[in-house]
Amino acid sequence: MATFEVQTSGDTMHYTHQLEFKVRDYECDMQGVVNNGVYQNYLEHARHEFLQSHGINFAEVTAAGINLVVTRAELDYKNSLVSNDLFVVRSLIRRVSRVRFEFQQDVFRLPDEKLMLAARITGTSLNQQGRPFVPEVLTDLFSDGQ
Repeated sequence: MATFEVQTSGDTMHYTHQLEFKVRDYECDMQGVVNNGVYQNYLEHARHEFLQSHGINFAEVTAAGINLVVTRAELDYKNSLVSNDLFVVRSLIRRVSRVRFEFQQDVFRLPDEKLMLAARITGTSLNQQGRPFVPEVLTDLFSDGQ
């Protein structure tokens, strides 16, 4: 699995996926900055592409009776993206309990690599009876080896 190492505030993050974007005009609010809710769309798209890059099709997983759901979203807005900014969402996934996993996702503006948003998205999977679990299809992806 490829990793992307980034140094921020003395910490080194080892991301396992990255996806580039460009801010579109309609994603901006009246102040000319990306609307705070739009970041959720960026992060979700990056998570789906992360899974796809590892051969996991979100629709097929759902059709197999595994429902991947977000249970908590923590977003720390650091700086503002504006129209036409290029940026990258870098992600890694780790297991945080027997039934939960977490995506660490950070948004960096390009080309200066300025941190714009730091996010932790916690999720689980629900089986057909609505019980939480972590499916085997995800366990190979965890950066902590759990």
